[in-house]
Amino acid sequence: MTADNTFVRDTKSARNGSREKFWMRLDNAAKIYPAVQDEELTAVFRLTCVLKKPVKIGPLLKAIELLENRFPYYKVKPKKGFFWYYLEFHDEPIPLKPDMAIPCRAFAKDDLIFRVLVRENRLSVEFSHILTDGGGGFEFLKSLLLTYFDKCCISVPDHVTALKPDEDPSREEFEDAFSAHFQENIPSPKKKPKSFHLPFALNNPPRFNVLVAKLSLADISAKSKMYKVTITAYLVAVYLHSLQSIYNRLSGFKRRRERKIFRVQVPVNLRKIYPSKTMRNFSLFVTPEIDLALGQYSFEEIIKTVHHIMQLETDKKLINKIIARNVGAERNIWLKNTPLFIKSLILNLTYSIAGTSRYSGVITNLGKVTFGEVDNLIDHFVFVPPPPNKALKVNCGVLGFDNNLVIAFGNITQSKEFEREFFRFLVSQGISVKILKN
Repeated sequence: MTADNTFVRDTKSARNGSREKFWMRLDNAAKIYPAVQDEELTAVFRLTCVLKKPVKIGPLLKAIELLENRFPYYKVKPKKGFFWYYLEFHDEPIPLKPDMAIPCRAFAKDDLIFRVLVRENRLSVEFSHILTDGGGGFEFLKSLLLTYFDKCCISVPDHVTALKPDEDPSREEFEDAFSAHFQENIPSPKKKPKSFHLPFALNNPPRFNVLVAKLSLADISAKSKMYKVTITAYLVAVYLHSLQSIYNRLSGFKRRRERKIFRVQVPVNLRKIYPSKTMRNFSLFVTPEIDLALGQYSFEEIIKTVHHIMQLETDKKLINKIIARNVGAERNIWLKNTPLFIKSLILNLTYSIAGTSRYSGVITNLGKVTFGEVDNLIDHFVFVPPPPNKALKVNCGVLGFDNNLVIAFGNITQSKEFEREFFRFLVSQGISVKILKN
């Protein structure tokens, strides 16, 4: 290893396959992150594959080398223009580093804005949301894993779809899919009122810590089917029920001061709704909510409300409204011609108003993944969402594999009360929960 703990490898072949320099505009979802990110609010997420045996560094280095030219749109660095940030290609080797620090750390100013990390039997990738979302990041991890298995002389089944190292990237992988599916003259969705926030004191920096638990997928699937909802809707309902329970334990004075709307952001992978192969950001939020001004909600009432809101808000016509609002604002002639330093102030204010005050939490479910015949080499996957902001305080990432569903809570507070409430409720519903060493 070098002095900065980067694994050394011969980069000659990667250089031989180097591409011409290019630049890309930030996609619509990425534009806000350079304006709001800092050392704590990093906008960096992590995807981890926990193997049943330790990672072999030699085959992994060969796998990374083979992938050098397959993902050129990730080998970029953010640059500051006069009107907008943009991404500039840099033909540098993809760094492989030992995983020794807090997850989802900020990237140094002159780094590529994704990294590959390894520790014992854990292989992780971390991406800035400026580059992509969980869907795009997982496609990269899938390609890396399958190429690694191949370099370990492990037969990889042909029917498992992944981006192959010997393929050229398609133009569609580069595209800003929001702009590609933008429709003009569509009314914007209504603004939402402010919502409840967890009343916990913040940790001292560095604040971010992660709690990971493994759930029985059979248990949670059976319970979701009993309520006739998806696993995502079921987990969102548990999230809202946990928020309500914490609210109810507050003193009467604090309850009167707190807002009574509980609203959760749930990212939706738009690649499943629109015909897109983009490897950049392409997800939007649906926002199930309950309003305690109308009275207390039983779990059955919460799950029914969540189910119907998610069914409604994932309708393509309503998603078109959100895309139209977001892309339309970007194309507004006044904002378009405003210098970047003023844009950044506007985006920061917008984030505080729309991205912080109007939501009580975030839960992201990347779904269940499978690798076919090589599943027996993998124990589980973990998805750690970016560190939450100081208002939301806690967020949640979910990823299913084999017979398990793994939930990771990111938390910047001194309390684990929310996580305890969430898992306590699951256990009361007959769902097996095991806390993992992260």
